[in-house]
Amino acid sequence: MTNLLWTQNVPFLSSEDEFTPTITPYLINRKEKHGAVIIFPGGGYQGRAHHEGEPVAKWLNTLGISAFVLNYRVSPSRHPAPLADAQRAIRYVRHHAEEWSIDKQKIGILGFSAGGHLASTASTHFLQGCYESSDRIDEESCRPNIAIVCYPVISFTHFYHEGSVQNLLGNNSSEQLRLSLSNENNVTADTPPTFLWHTADDGAVPVENSLLYAQSLSKNNVPFEMHIFPNGRHGLGLAEEDPVVGKWTNLCENWLKQQGF
Repeated sequence: MTNLLWTQNVPFLSSEDEFTPTITPYLINRKEKHGAVIIFPGGGYQGRAHHEGEPVAKWLNTLGISAFVLNYRVSPSRHPAPLADAQRAIRYVRHHAEEWSIDKQKIGILGFSAGGHLASTASTHFLQGCYESSDRIDEESCRPNIAIVCYPVISFTHFYHEGSVQNLLGNNSSEQLRLSLSNENNVTADTPPTFLWHTADDGAVPVENSLLYAQSLSKNNVPFEMHIFPNGRHGLGLAEEDPVVGKWTNLCENWLKQQGF
């Protein structure tokens, strides 16, 4: 069942918006406390790719992890609407953790492509809540405990994906705004442990995005694991049809175990 993130007073809701943000739970039937991961599908901040949503949630369920797919706002909505949705989703899952047998300290996020940009933004901008608190849900922390970013958009100034920048910021965005959302600039020691993967010949989002982010994680002593596969088109999702890139799910499963998920 899909749930509204806010039942009223949705922040940054413009008259052009066709929908309000929602979250779809894929809960596992476990009485003991366990981890949860919120998924941000990709789509260049223009849409949300189905193959990077529900199938990924069902894969996480097989690992004993409850999952949630976030239907965050995309164009014509602009920044900071998607970040508000991501922060609210993390708080929403924390707020309901008890009833869902979820460990509040084991809430991760997983994003693909532009959803990877949103995940890296949520990983680096959690100290400054980007919207006004409206209820008890907003009393929860919006810092994720771990992050998984798959062929992510990271930078809005170097090797950037033009479509994501335009859809999130509109035309003629300032250099200062683009810098502030180039998340290789925003990593601190408090950024959560991160798992990254990319393909070296990604034609849409250059692999340098992951390399820049990993370099910043390393500089700030944030634990991370990164895998660069030699070949593979952009947007592979679970990559089940690719015997090489498809190994990322096994690698990620091992990493999640190490993180206590």
